[in-house]
Amino acid sequence: AISLTPPFRRLSLREGAAAAASKRLDTTVRPEELRSADTAAALAKRLGIDVHPDSGPGQIAAEVFEALCEDDLTRPTFVYDFPTEVSPLSKQKPDDPDTVERFELYIGGFEVANAFSELNDPVEQRRRFEAQLRHPAGGNEEAHAMDEDYIRALEYGLPPTGGEGIGIDRLV
Repeated sequence: AISLTPPFRRLSLREGAAAAASKRLDTTVRPEELRSADTAAALAKRLGIDVHPDSGPGQIAAEVFEALCEDDLTRPTFVYDFPTEVSPLSKQKPDDPDTVERFELYIGGFEVANAFSELNDPVEQRRRFEAQLRHPAGGNEEAHAMDEDYIRALEYGLPPTGGEGIGIDRLV
């Protein structure tokens, strides 16, 4: 039985990954260690998590989180502060360019909703698309190809926008 009584738990992606890694390795892992490609890759290796050699720290942090945390998110939990690297359409946080304004709601060990503030800066959107083309993430479902039509539409202007996806498939 899962209680849907608020308030729902809130968990930063990097903090959750670091806490789960700390528990698994029986040592202290700080969330900051998931912001450097070298330390994040070394941590993933110690945890036995295979990561693509071209993965950056954000991708690795997300993979550590998925491997160690997702299945254990039984009670309703909002996971927030996703790495920019795995959120190509999301607006960055003003005080942290490596993190975006995005959250996912997990219930019963799976993602029920995905929500974020839309990136409305055409220059930044182009940069992110180009970065993904230069460094294919080896099976990253979040990766996007260059979309010139979308960039052109952003150049006309997009007001601050956000959205949340809750599909029938997720609820079923």
